[in-house]
Amino acid sequence: MTDAELILIGGLLLGAGIAAAMIADKVRVPGLVLFLGLGMLVGSEGPGGVEFDDVELTQTLGTIGIVLILFEGGLNAGWPEIRPVLKTAISLAVVGTILTAVIAAAAAAWLFGLGTLESLILGSAIAATDSAAIFSVLRGSSLRRRVARALEGESGLNDPVAVLLVTGFISWLQKPGWGVEEMLLSFAGEIVVGAVVGMLVGLGARWAFVRLDYPTPGLYPVASIAAAALAFGIADIGHGSGLLAVYLTGLTLGTGIVPGQRTVTAFHQGLGWVAQISLFFLLGLLVLPSQLAEVALEGTAFALALIFVARPIATLVATQVERYRLRERIMLSWAGLRGAVPIWLATLPVIAGVQGSGFLFNDIFYVVVISTLLQGFTFEPLARRLGLTTSGAALAQPIVETGTIRELGGDVFAIRIDEGDAAAGRMVKELGLPREALISVIVRDGEAVLPRGSTMIAGGDELHLLIRRELHGEIERLLETWHEGPIPGPPSIAVEMRGSPAIFTVRPTRPEDGDTGAPTALDGIEVVLTLRTRPDVPAAVVALADGRFAVTGPDLVAVGGRHDLSRWCTRRARREAVSPQDRAWLQEAIGSVDAPDLR
Repeated sequence: MTDAELILIGGLLLGAGIAAAMIADKVRVPGLVLFLGLGMLVGSEGPGGVEFDDVELTQTLGTIGIVLILFEGGLNAGWPEIRPVLKTAISLAVVGTILTAVIAAAAAAWLFGLGTLESLILGSAIAATDSAAIFSVLRGSSLRRRVARALEGESGLNDPVAVLLVTGFISWLQKPGWGVEEMLLSFAGEIVVGAVVGMLVGLGARWAFVRLDYPTPGLYPVASIAAAALAFGIADIGHGSGLLAVYLTGLTLGTGIVPGQRTVTAFHQGLGWVAQISLFFLLGLLVLPSQLAEVALEGTAFALALIFVARPIATLVATQVERYRLRERIMLSWAGLRGAVPIWLATLPVIAGVQGSGFLFNDIFYVVVISTLLQGFTFEPLARRLGLTTSGAALAQPIVETGTIRELGGDVFAIRIDEGDAAAGRMVKELGLPREALISVIVRDGEAVLPRGSTMIAGGDELHLLIRRELHGEIERLLETWHEGPIPGPPSIAVEMRGSPAIFTVRPTRPEDGDTGAPTALDGIEVVLTLRTRPDVPAAVVALADGRFAVTGPDLVAVGGRHDLSRWCTRRARREAVSPQDRAWLQEAIGSVDAPDLR
């Protein structure tokens, strides 16, 4: 083929991959099944008739693809998303993967008549959940964030564990004198080296992103690829886990605010899709569909044993480190999707020349397809049936920035506030924003809300924040406070001492009252604090300098003591003629003047 023909075929295959991804998104199944099917159609036994059996090339390109996929997964998550479920993710990745491998190996020995080490190689390869498969179902899922975070963390952390198990058992099979002690020492050493290298490279990359002023935004993706390559290369050369190092580097670089974050995130999302499509396509080319029939019966039984026995037992044991309800454990068990990583791991015994490795490869491929189809199709319906879905997205929305603002010395970021965050239920003016930062708009339920100081932040809000570039460090600390707390309460109101009861009055609104949505004085008495404003009507709840409170509006102004004003709002809210919007506003007013910190 000419260069032009090769490039044309590459473009056609990527276009077909995009179409497959869109179809997979519609039918709610991981796209890897369609990508693998595309490779099988193009392969030697399909209409394409392409002969391809280069396992070593597939293994090399597969390593590059998995590095890119893991880095993108860590970059999109960041430590704030993973930290709350870190113990669970580590336990599932280590304890869960090892238990799954052992139980699956026992099933393989019984079903296929394999030797102990061959069975352990098969069980270890199939024990790895796939980050690309997990991310693909979580992107469009409404699974509760705690469960989704645990799955996300596990899928990124268990790939290195599975690789170490597979390579360890291959060494045990082929190297004289290699045993449990050598395998444990190698396992521990690679984990420690991979973790240290990943954190150090990630911190170094963050420093470079923040401190170095790149001449063009196009260099940020180049720097991020360099960070991923350095992490994997240094760790692997140092006899550590390169995959663990890459994932931790992505997590560290994806934490908080760094310049060029939107550019880098979008770039790696696209690169991750290219890696997925290319990797799954190559793996599909390696498979001969006619050979899958030989493992169909036992392979189906093995897949069912993995899904209904090995994974549930491993999950039940691994999740004991945290308190989870039974239905959450069921979901964590069912969501252990397999994908490209087990198939890629199946190439390792083939390259190493393990006897019967061709059978292992075909069986792993078959089990991955069965697992992905069965669990992928039922993932979201099961989550809904178990009552583990919400109105929000399972995966956190990445922080974004507006590049043009940065050229003027500023940045614009979108920060999502979840239910349970410390900022939820607080007014904008209570968030502690510095003078050089402001919230330009709040996106709530798909609509823009123009914020005022008294606007209440709700769970699910997306705050668009405009800041000066030099405030990055301060804002990063502030965002952590918004999520984890504590946020200081509102300041106390300094009011004059009264020797007589507060006078309560209700009167029509006058022109001299000015803007009733933001009054500065009423009847000559200064407004010292605005407690609440109404977004749809110019109305407010305010505190006056003489110790009284007032509810203002376009028609009426009520002024008096806290108890009198609260009783007046209650009586008006009970009237049948009051609209639902007015009733809700009066109830907000009651809560404002009756707040304990104002007594």
